[in-house]
This record gives sequence, C-alpha cells and structure tokens, in this order.
Amino acid sequence: MTRRLDYKWNLRQVMAGRGMFATTDLIGPLADREIRLSSSQVYRLVAERPERLSLKVLMALLDILDCSLEDLIEPAAEPGTAARRKKKAAGAEAGIGGLRPRRARIHGPL
Repeated sequence: MTRRLDYKWNLRQVMAGRGMFATTDLIGPLADREIRLSSSQVYRLVAERPERLSLKVLMALLDILDCSLEDLIEPAAEPGTAARRKKKAAGAEAGIGGLRPRRARIHGPL
C-alpha cells in the first residue's frame, strides 16, 4: 500500500511567535512586497490550510516572518484509521498550538 502524505500549515503559530495576532497584520508587509491580497484572502491564508499557494506569496511570508519553509509547512503522514477515530475533548481544537483559552472565574458580589 502506498503511503499517503499530508502536511500541517503553521502560519498562525509562526505569526503568534512574532507577535502578530491579527490576520490584517500581514496586509501591509505583503503590499510592500507588491503582493496585493484582500483582507478575506489573508484571513483564509492564515486560518485555513491552503491547497494551492503561489511561490511569490510563500517567499514573501518567509521573508516577512523571517522563518524557514520547515517552520511554515510541517510534513506529516496521513493518520491511520485508529488515529482518525480517536475523539478530542470538547474545546481541544481551540487555541494556537499549546495555547488554549482559560475559563473565566466568576467571583461573588463586589
């Protein structure tokens, strides 16, 4: 059986490591490199895993974030059927990398 390859897109995590938390933080630096993308296109680039990506955009991202290709794209083998069946805890998909939101604490009346 042929092994199927997959990849993990880490743009959001790399941006967070550089102090860039809003997707619109990329619009200006991309425009400086003569790449004009709308805010919705930049949002999809950051929030979703791209199936197609221009090499010019990829090279601009590497330059803007001062990172390597391995930082943005992590090769991974497609998970087996056992791994696919494993369920995550509620809210496990939220957060960036190891960062997860914390529950608010409600204190008594002031």
